[in-house]
Amino acid sequence: MNKMKMIVLLAAMGLAGAAWADSPRVTVTWAPTDKLTEVRQNPMQRGQMRPQDWERELSSYLQRRADKQLPPGQRLDVTIDDIKLAGDYEPWHSPQAQDIRFMKDIYPPRVELHYRLIGTDGQTLREGSNKLLDLGYMERPLPTTETDPLRFDKRLFDDWLRKEFRDNNVAER
Repeated sequence: MNKMKMIVLLAAMGLAGAAWADSPRVTVTWAPTDKLTEVRQNPMQRGQMRPQDWERELSSYLQRRADKQLPPGQRLDVTIDDIKLAGDYEPWHSPQAQDIRFMKDIYPPRVELHYRLIGTDGQTLREGSNKLLDLGYMERPLPTTETDPLRFDKRLFDDWLRKEFRDNNVAER
């Protein structure tokens, strides 16, 4: 191989590596908003957070937390197929209570997701679907951010990451 071809090949490899390094290690995509249980059961969009707000907040949280647990070079693609946030609205109490989310054990957080773990070589290491549910979310100690309206939902993601990826012990199988 002549020198010029070698330089071009190395430059192309460098650009491909740079593009790979710039892409996010964790991507989160959502099912269409109108298909999510949380949205379907709250057509009046009660509460302080709109779907685009909690989707953005939970996506960002999941990306940050998962990024800390993945070994260097691995990527994770997560698709949220359905979600029901912790708590629910009980508008029958009074007109003043229509935007209050009541936290009761009968309203646990639920998430259905699909994930794909991708190795450093671009091959799928693991793929699966999970139904996350925390029936005891009211019995467990409060998360440290007890004023965060999504604290129980975030803890559900933390539990899943800890269980599924075993705190940085994700090995290429």
